[in-house]
Amino acid sequence: MHRPLLRTPFRSIADSLCKSKFHEHGRRNAAEKLEFSRTLTTSLGYEFLGEESTTKLMQMQIIDALRRGERSRASHLLLNLGHGNHSLGVTDFFHILNYCARSPDPLFVMETWRMMEDKEIGLNNTSYLLMMQALCKGGYLEEASNLINFLGESHGIYPILPVYNCFLGACARMQSMIHANLCLELMDSKMVGKNEVTYTELLKLAVWQQNLSAVHDIWKDYIKHYSLSIFPLRKFIWSFTRLRDLKSAYEALQHMVALAMTGRLYINRTSEGKLYSSRLDIPIPLNGQLNSQKVEFEDSDHSLALKTDTCIRNSEQDIIFNMGISKAECVKIGMMNAFKSLPVMKVLRWSFSDVIHACAQTRDSGLAEQLMLQMQRLGLQPSSHTYDVFIRAIVSDRGFSYGMEVLNVMQQQNLKPYDSTLATLSIKCSKALELDLAEALLDQISECPYPQPFNIFLAACDAMDQPERAVKILAKMKQLSLRPDIMTYELLFSLFGNVNAPYEEGNMLSQVDCAKRINAIEMDMTKNNVQHSHLSMKNLLKALGAEGMTRELIQYLDMAENLFRHSNTFVETPIYNTVLHSLVEARESHRAIEIFKNMKSFGVPLDAATYNIMINCCSIIRCFKSARALVSMMVRDGFYPQTMTYTALIKILLEYEDFDEALNMLDQVSSEGNQLDVLLYNTILQKACEKGRIDVVEFIIEQMHRNKVQPDPSTCLYVFSGYVDRGFHSTAMEALQVLSMRMLCEDEDSGLLQDRRSEFEDLIHSEDVEAESQILQFFKDSGENLAAALLHLRWCAIAGFPISWSLDQSQWAKRLSTNYDTRRKS
Repeated sequence: MHRPLLRTPFRSIADSLCKSKFHEHGRRNAAEKLEFSRTLTTSLGYEFLGEESTTKLMQMQIIDALRRGERSRASHLLLNLGHGNHSLGVTDFFHILNYCARSPDPLFVMETWRMMEDKEIGLNNTSYLLMMQALCKGGYLEEASNLINFLGESHGIYPILPVYNCFLGACARMQSMIHANLCLELMDSKMVGKNEVTYTELLKLAVWQQNLSAVHDIWKDYIKHYSLSIFPLRKFIWSFTRLRDLKSAYEALQHMVALAMTGRLYINRTSEGKLYSSRLDIPIPLNGQLNSQKVEFEDSDHSLALKTDTCIRNSEQDIIFNMGISKAECVKIGMMNAFKSLPVMKVLRWSFSDVIHACAQTRDSGLAEQLMLQMQRLGLQPSSHTYDVFIRAIVSDRGFSYGMEVLNVMQQQNLKPYDSTLATLSIKCSKALELDLAEALLDQISECPYPQPFNIFLAACDAMDQPERAVKILAKMKQLSLRPDIMTYELLFSLFGNVNAPYEEGNMLSQVDCAKRINAIEMDMTKNNVQHSHLSMKNLLKALGAEGMTRELIQYLDMAENLFRHSNTFVETPIYNTVLHSLVEARESHRAIEIFKNMKSFGVPLDAATYNIMINCCSIIRCFKSARALVSMMVRDGFYPQTMTYTALIKILLEYEDFDEALNMLDQVSSEGNQLDVLLYNTILQKACEKGRIDVVEFIIEQMHRNKVQPDPSTCLYVFSGYVDRGFHSTAMEALQVLSMRMLCEDEDSGLLQDRRSEFEDLIHSEDVEAESQILQFFKDSGENLAAALLHLRWCAIAGFPISWSLDQSQWAKRLSTNYDTRRKS
């Protein structure tokens, strides 16, 4: 069990310096002061330049060899340096150690260290720090730990605080809490204290551990020794947001804004453009002023943070449509215009982005909008990164259309959106089935490390049955050199495995094409080293079943059993159900029964779908006894018969033309609270029409109407054919018209039919040759029932039958209602 990251109380930096080795032994002479200053200078990234020596050229040659990758030559030159006639000191190895620290090159620094030991060359703090940097940056934590523990004991060199900070930073990067705890223990025992860099490294360790309480402990200890400034607050805000403590992150951000308004910035920029804190890194003892700051920060009702942002919390303005805030209001609220060109604005923008990113993770779109509005009032121009995290925060609640508005704002500000921004919006558009927008966004992506946005688009293409769009996106993925994952292949089998359009059966040509497509997809899977998942195999088997390729279906099932058995996952029930359903649809009942028996012998768990499929299989072999046995097994396994179960049982009864028992079972379905559906009714209608039982047909149609079950095209077909086969042509046309009206709207009182009556009448009575093409467009838009109903009514009108929009005026409908009541009473 690891010791806690933090232990209280922390010793202050001031106390630690008083107890350091210089004060402890009273040896702080001028030379040691110079050496100490050199060490600190080096720790800040600067080199000190000693006097020119004869060894400097040899050091440069060694460094040049290392840069060229000529390590054997570098080692040879190092030996030559050590075997020279002149005496060597630690400064004669400074450039080599400095290079190894920057590269980093931990192996060569150890080789240099061995050379220095052989020559009995003592280390100083500078060389010690450089060696530690080389080892830590190179990931050699164990060697670095040994160096800290033993070097001081044997050579009289004691680690200074930058050494420990370097090691803690490496522990955070390497995620090694064991080494970090050992370092903290050593720091306590040596009383080296802590500075702001130490706290930064401790925060990284706490975030890696997902230890929010540790971050709060670090915060409490920090304000005991330091007054707050912009840079440390940024570190704490970063930590709070990574651990999704949105409240603390928000309050710290408002505290940062308050400090910026007071002008206490302590931020400068180097010649290279990097930002750094300009204040001295010396602990400041707790004083009354800081104590009041702490109280304000902790008291949520009276905090400076909330006082600063009262206007934000009370604002209900929409940030997208209120970009023009007056300059006077900006000065009144934020007074930040004077700092627009200073580095503080950049740091503030970073922290705002961090908190908005946390809003995206916690789905707090309201706070994200408040923060964006506050940025604008403070004169902080959001960057592309800020907009990226903002869009992620809002689209989950506000939808893709709001995200597109933000994207338009970015374009007006000449900001190029990140690829991740486009990907986020594309995903939301795909989920909303807005394929045109989603595709346009994906086309703008120049680089994408993961295939998720493309997979979501493929799923939308599958849902909309538009595989032609998927082809374009696959080409885009290839252009980006984006490697597909298993989800991609799962969708490809679903999109392209089935060749025929809906309502078409497979034939020899489509089966050959299907086999080629499946082979091509599997070859690409092999090329990308992607193994089948249960879903990809299920979609593949479903495609084979839809094409009627039963032989290949059984072959792939055997392959799936072997594949998943070797990976200790085994074939799951949905895969077997897919195969069973396809075999029953192909009337391969004996094969289906054999596989069902294998499932039971293998111990594969059976679900309700399995039993329903096999009960349906009993209708093929016309065995009601086996069906009832399956129902008993189903109930024992905890699955109660559903509507589809009764549909299969009724189908078996109808094979024996037992309409009375079928109607009795229909009443049982309703009495048990099961939802009656059109498939159940159509099962009875189909057989009744085949056998000329018009009485049963009319009874079922009236019951459908009273139970508000809308007919579908199959219902119309069965009823129309039943009347025509008996010679009742006028009745057939009247029934077709009534059923078509009910397909448009079952409830005449709803007003929906009357609202669209003029639109439908224009299509039904139009003499335009394109009228039927316009009606078929409804079919393409997944309005099959609407398209079929309008075509039926149009054909009735062409045949000369008047179209009545009042369903109650039909004599046929009235007769069915009267006969139904009479039969129910009897």
